[in-house]
Amino acid sequence: MSDIICVTNRRLTSETFLERIRTIASCHPAAVLLREKDLTEAEYEDLARSVTAICETYGVPCILHTYAEAAMRLKAEAVHLPLPILRGMSGEMKERFRVIGTSCHSLEEAWEAEQLGCTYLIAGHIYDTDCKENQPGRGLSFLRQVCGSVSVPVLAIGGICAENAADVRSAGAAGLCVMSSCMTSEDVEGLLNALAETDRG
Repeated sequence: MSDIICVTNRRLTSETFLERIRTIASCHPAAVLLREKDLTEAEYEDLARSVTAICETYGVPCILHTYAEAAMRLKAEAVHLPLPILRGMSGEMKERFRVIGTSCHSLEEAWEAEQLGCTYLIAGHIYDTDCKENQPGRGLSFLRQVCGSVSVPVLAIGGICAENAADVRSAGAAGLCVMSSCMTSEDVEGLLNALAETDRG
């Protein structure tokens, strides 16, 4: 089973966004994380409805981002929330979701996220990446510290490719998150296979 989550950024793809989502979903990653933070809640909900339908067609989980109430209206099971939003969520609202994640950039954030009820964390960014210009990667030592400090699965993000994926998994990551490559690759299936091959040795 794939341990790779494809994170979206519709500004990176040269084709129609929903066509790219269909291409990604047809390759069966572990999940699609719909991260389109510049949209209003109404715009996001409308897009999420279409993306969720495509993911369901291929049996791929879709994780919605930021807008918890929109996710509830769409009856989503999984949501990824920034820590400030997570801090303000009631226990009753959290119970509406089977999967809750957040992104962590320090050990302190990872500890807090676990206490707030997250079922997984994304730690990053691990390597230098064009998505985070002028911000050096936090490195594998940071990833090891996070993985060793919490009991929930930790996924890694940031500059991950076939050449370094084995190192990321060896550092304790339960999975890999890729954004730029899955949004721009002409061969998404080949990309995901290359990342998976590193797991098989």
